[in-house]
Amino acid sequence: MAEKRDYYEVLGLEKGASEQEIKRAFRKMAMKYHPDRNPGDKEAEEHFKEVNEAYSVLSDPEKKANYDRFGHAGVDPNSGFGAGGGFEGFGGFDDIFDMFGGMFGGGGRSSARRSGPSKGRDLQHSMTISFEEAAFGCKKDIRLTKYVKCETCGGSGAEPGTSKVTCPKCGGSGVINTQRRTPFGVMQSQTTCDRCGGTGEIVEKPCHDCGGTGKVRKTQTISVNIPAGVDDDNVITLRGQGEPGEHGGPNGDLYIVIEVKPHKLFRRRGYDLQLEIPVTFEQAALGDELTVPTLEGKVKYKIPAGTQSGTIFRLKGKGIQKVRSSGKGDLYVKVNLEVPKKLNSKQKKAIKDMSKHVTSDCYKKKSGFMDTLKELFK
Repeated sequence: MAEKRDYYEVLGLEKGASEQEIKRAFRKMAMKYHPDRNPGDKEAEEHFKEVNEAYSVLSDPEKKANYDRFGHAGVDPNSGFGAGGGFEGFGGFDDIFDMFGGMFGGGGRSSARRSGPSKGRDLQHSMTISFEEAAFGCKKDIRLTKYVKCETCGGSGAEPGTSKVTCPKCGGSGVINTQRRTPFGVMQSQTTCDRCGGTGEIVEKPCHDCGGTGKVRKTQTISVNIPAGVDDDNVITLRGQGEPGEHGGPNGDLYIVIEVKPHKLFRRRGYDLQLEIPVTFEQAALGDELTVPTLEGKVKYKIPAGTQSGTIFRLKGKGIQKVRSSGKGDLYVKVNLEVPKKLNSKQKKAIKDMSKHVTSDCYKKKSGFMDTLKELFK
């Protein structure tokens, strides 16, 4: 098996890339290698799997921290963190024999192999959910058209009542041996059997529903559990919900890419929420009890007298539920002073009368600014 590439390299990033850079890179790469854009392209399919695997690690803060520290071993549950042996750069003696196999008249192994089980194609589906659904979690049904195992033949490809038979061309070996004389002696090579595709078996009487492929295209309804706290571009993996494997191999996986609609009031930063509330002059000057909206209802919050425009207050635990955790983010409320417009003559007079009593010494910032001006322009 080829050595895994660095996840940052897979996404075209430098180590230490930000969360937004990782999201943008994933979108770009996933679009480039998506199976729907590259039908039948096995190389693009492998790149697509590689991109999804890299993003599933780098988009998770805990996994990313382990990966940054230990590399692939940090996110492999079966890893011994660097333990190993054998020849560095080779998977073992078989790889060494494969490198030299067949060069000297049968001394070694051939690179041809009988085709074994292989995993089915992975799929990707985008799902748009509301801000509240992302915050609290939900269950969604999606309709997806994909290849599924043929129910008529059970995926064998053979007409019911019949079975596969040994390939007459390769005798069940899955490979064809050829020999040719050269100045260095007899050279032997093996190629995959073109009749059975390397399986060693053929379907003598194909299934009438799937035509011998063992799979049919069908639209299915799949239920997806969205955990509380998911964010834009998060990926939910549904194991085994991809397309059927080849030669008895496991199904591929289905990757659900989440897109969250923006909220009318709240902005999200990680698990924290941000909210801006306009207040009047008298509220800011005298203090007041504000009605503050949260995702779980309204709460009361007292602002002190003399609150300045742009002041930010923190409401602990009123943010977003953390994914698969009991903790929550916070809600940050920014107070903005609203200056009245379109005043009538009576209202203007009231403000002028107030200004006679609210003297300049009540405005510390303005007084300080005026003092600085006097010093500069003496």
